[in-house]
Amino acid sequence: MRLPDLPIRAALPELLATLAATNCAVLQAPPGAGKTTVVPLALLEATWMPPAGRIIVLEPRRLAARAAATRMASLLGEAVGQTVGYRVRLESRISAQTRIEVATEVILTRMLQDDPALEGVAAVLFDEFHERSLQADLGLALALDAQAVLRPDLRLLIMSATLDAERLGSWLGAPVVRSAGLHYAVTTQYLSPARVAAAGRRPSERLADLTPAVIREVLAQHATGDVLAFLPGLADQRRTAERLAGVVAATTDIHVLHGELPAEQQDAALRPAPPGRRKVVLATSIAETSLTIEGVQIVVDGGYARVPQFEPRTGLTTLATVPVSQAAADQRRGRAGRLGPGTCYRLWTEAEHALRPAYLPPEILTADLSTLALELALWGTHDPAALRWLDAPPGPALAQARELLARLGALTAEGQPTAHGRQLAGLGLVPRLGHLVIKGKEVGHGATACALAALLTERDILRLPDGTPPPPDLRLRLEALSTGRAPLPGLIPDAGAVRRVREAAAVLRNRTHIRDTPLEPDAAGLLAALAYPDRLAQRETAERVRLITGQRAALPAEHYSQGIPFFAIAHLDGPPHAPRAALAAPVEREELEQHFAGLIETVEEVRWDASAGRVVARRIRRLGALALSESPLTQPATTAVAAAVLEGLRLGGLARLPWTDEARQLRDRLAFVHHLQPAEWPDVSDETLLTELLGWLGPYLEGVRNAADINRLPLVEALLHWLPGGWAQRQELDRLAPSHWQVPSGSTIALDYANPAAPALAVRLQEVFGLLDTPLVGGGRVPLTLHLLSPARRPVQVTRDLRSFWTTGYFDVRKDLRGRYPKHHWPDNPLEAPATRGTKKRPG
Repeated sequence: MRLPDLPIRAALPELLATLAATNCAVLQAPPGAGKTTVVPLALLEATWMPPAGRIIVLEPRRLAARAAATRMASLLGEAVGQTVGYRVRLESRISAQTRIEVATEVILTRMLQDDPALEGVAAVLFDEFHERSLQADLGLALALDAQAVLRPDLRLLIMSATLDAERLGSWLGAPVVRSAGLHYAVTTQYLSPARVAAAGRRPSERLADLTPAVIREVLAQHATGDVLAFLPGLADQRRTAERLAGVVAATTDIHVLHGELPAEQQDAALRPAPPGRRKVVLATSIAETSLTIEGVQIVVDGGYARVPQFEPRTGLTTLATVPVSQAAADQRRGRAGRLGPGTCYRLWTEAEHALRPAYLPPEILTADLSTLALELALWGTHDPAALRWLDAPPGPALAQARELLARLGALTAEGQPTAHGRQLAGLGLVPRLGHLVIKGKEVGHGATACALAALLTERDILRLPDGTPPPPDLRLRLEALSTGRAPLPGLIPDAGAVRRVREAAAVLRNRTHIRDTPLEPDAAGLLAALAYPDRLAQRETAERVRLITGQRAALPAEHYSQGIPFFAIAHLDGPPHAPRAALAAPVEREELEQHFAGLIETVEEVRWDASAGRVVARRIRRLGALALSESPLTQPATTAVAAAVLEGLRLGGLARLPWTDEARQLRDRLAFVHHLQPAEWPDVSDETLLTELLGWLGPYLEGVRNAADINRLPLVEALLHWLPGGWAQRQELDRLAPSHWQVPSGSTIALDYANPAAPALAVRLQEVFGLLDTPLVGGGRVPLTLHLLSPARRPVQVTRDLRSFWTTGYFDVRKDLRGRYPKHHWPDNPLEAPATRGTKKRPG
């Protein structure tokens, strides 16, 4: 066998010697070295390889697996399925003579669960391990366990281009072999800050304008070479392809490249352009590694990727468009230098690049772990610490995953796999969708359940011409799948996606022995509810629904018939703090009553309705946070009513209470004595009164049901009753902080304690003639602040030293007042003049 002359050949002697001496090794080889296709072929001739020993090569994506197998088979001059074959979801090309099986990572997990010893397998190669998918981490942990217990002769080779090989080798206790790469110089161009800013901050805005514009520019600037453009999703690919159509040269072909394309379209994107033609390949992250796209000399990197984000706090997984890491950007950049010198155009600024993370966190730290939790249970491992992990699965996410599996009936309360759980794992679906298929069959919607599960594993089969998200209604997808036609005007079914979903549904029907019957779009809601019981939702506003967990999600009512109250949400998009229901269907109340009866509870709710200004009492049948039905509660418990009123008062604040002048003054007096003697008198600040509402106001809430009742609350009596010293302390209050003060004129005037540090008496000057000293409160310790007023009750002097005022300030005040109030008596000696309330002419 003649191996191609690639850089990896120089490292093969060391690699073969290493694997002859040890059962585990790390191979670090840059992009273009040839590790994916050359190493498996070389290992077939290793001295330790049994004559019929098989090699499993794991790839993170189906497209890469098929392409690698095709390339190796061509090097042997054979068809795929002879010496080299592949196994991916829904497709297998292997035979009895196959010795190299290229498979997606999930296949290894199934092989290990079926045969932990991996009989007949001599080596497992983890290619592109730097991508750190959840299935790769799980597969390696199980393979290491199998190697340690059952198969010490099993060789494990971890191959990576950018991962920290020293860290990986140290963790494994394995030698590291390094290879040079076939990589030519690549010039990197960044956009100017002004151009990036003009394109907008949101990824969709930035990419919609920049990507087609930059592609047109580079095609004009570079006379030769094909273009590979990285975009986060299918909608971005379609939008860019539509904007390029008709504006690039007639000799330039536009291809899209993603994992769900038919094989012939994938091959067309990977093949060299015919002589005299150029091509532009619009790809997702699938083209970062493992694939060589012939002819590419120019990379246009949009700089974003679509990744699932699991939020343990809410239990929700959403798809988000995030900036790629520096490592991923370097992988993409390297695509331009595989076959010769190239150029990479990054659609962000150099300053933005410096702020990007070196690596994105591995999927095991950010993903929903329900699949991993089920596989660990089937492996017989309850404590993940019993296995070896480069990064251990987070405890909270794992606990949530086990809780979900228990709810689906896949695990017992003790965490052991049930027969249903084993059945789920065998379907090759994530647990939710496996549960959907099995339960869908039980309730008589088997064919529709298989179709819906297939729909939810593929990309959306519907799109709109302008690239905006299509309506979220799952029923529309089932209609399009059933008829192949647009379910609504303007919606465009993707013929290729429809074909793939139909094929996947047929495979599921065969695996579960379900007859092919007509699809039932109206069953979509119930089936989605079975798979996503934690995403049942109830209409809350025209734009929003409330999930069973209490979380909110956007789901505009315009997409559904009027009056639909309940939904099952199959897919959420957007950030975890503001999710959007991207796929959902109505579910009938009767279906919830029947299939979730064990989770429904009847509760009595007594609460304060702020808009109505009254207590509302209802008996509610609830499914989590969803209200299935309710009826008035005519005789709610007195304590519950009081608690509702108290809660309403806390929300409305103290200002909602009927503070009369007398009540306000009493509160001020209490604040004064608390200021004077804090250990003996209660604190009546807003914060304390709100905290202690039950203590001081609770005894007076019997019979209070509405705002009118609140307005009749006797706050003076309530505050006085709250005093711990009873009647004696009330008398002490009158002594320390009298409510009124009698002045020499005979008037009894209310004191003002609004400022507890300086209580005040506002009195007309004439009414205190003859009073020498300032009155005292607080048991003779605190002088009143006297606000001396004119006959018209306007302030003329403020003092706490009345004696000093009579001897100094009075005469200046007298001069002014005599001019303004000539009918009043302004004596020369105010201490000897009689105090008066009204007008009195001066003598003589």
